[in-house]
Amino acid sequence: MSFRGFLAFATLLVCATTLSAQGNRAPAAGANAASVQATAPEGVAPLADYKIGADDVLSIVFWREKDLSGDVTVRPDGKITLPLLNELDAAGLTPEQLREKVRASAGKFVQDPEVTVLVKTMNSRRVFITGQVGKPGAYPLMGATTVLQLIAMAGGVSEYADAENISVMRTENGKATALRFNYKDVSKRKKLEQNVELKPGDTVIVP
Repeated sequence: MSFRGFLAFATLLVCATTLSAQGNRAPAAGANAASVQATAPEGVAPLADYKIGADDVLSIVFWREKDLSGDVTVRPDGKITLPLLNELDAAGLTPEQLREKVRASAGKFVQDPEVTVLVKTMNSRRVFITGQVGKPGAYPLMGATTVLQLIAMAGGVSEYADAENISVMRTENGKATALRFNYKDVSKRKKLEQNVELKPGDTVIVP
């Protein structure tokens, strides 16, 4: 074989080896990405002080134990029901505390269980808005939310709203209070102290 022929043969051999290596790697990367996506259900990022409450929807995921995994809703009595593990108290716990509790309970049936607790919906942390807004109703508190932000989420005040006399109804320690909110002032960057951060259970009334 001539030197030129040998050089061409060597070039083809190198190209074939490179393509083969790339072909072998691609499916593994794709399979890994698909696996991660399939085993990572969606959840919300709760606030640092969040504790599980009634009506919250949780996703309990056991690695390699699909029969034990599933979505659960916290009952009014604060309990959840899981396959094999039966009832567990959940209300008042952080997601991490519940994870440890589920892990300890599952350890009686599964060796070295790996558990993840995700919050899918925080129905226990809701605020309400009623009256002359585009979309009155209940809204989950996914993070720090002010009165003005809630009004925006609800589609804004209507044309006929008494925007100067909006009220925030709040109950703390069994005592009901009413906070005044003047939408027109706040919109003009006046008396911004009225734009308070909402707390779970607050009701904004737009007359």
